[in-house]
Amino acid sequence: NFGSLLGLCLATQILTGLFLAMHYTSDISTAFSSVCHICRDVSYGWLIRNIHANGASFFFICIYMHIARGLYYGSYLYKETWNIGVV
Repeated sequence: NFGSLLGLCLATQILTGLFLAMHYTSDISTAFSSVCHICRDVSYGWLIRNIHANGASFFFICIYMHIARGLYYGSYLYKETWNIGVV
């Protein structure tokens, strides 16, 4: 089920994003250095960064497949399906 997979992927993106935000500096002169710091000095920072980067692409793949399946099966015709999908 792509809906639950999307929820799991979104939760993963939020958690890894919060972890990366704790170590990231957005100043224009130190932004690249903070990314290097995350990858080199933070424990498993390289893994968290790669999970976050690839998770964004995986999220869009899943959402496109979820929409395509809904269009193929005609799920957009049923009001109950929309209500459950929003929740």
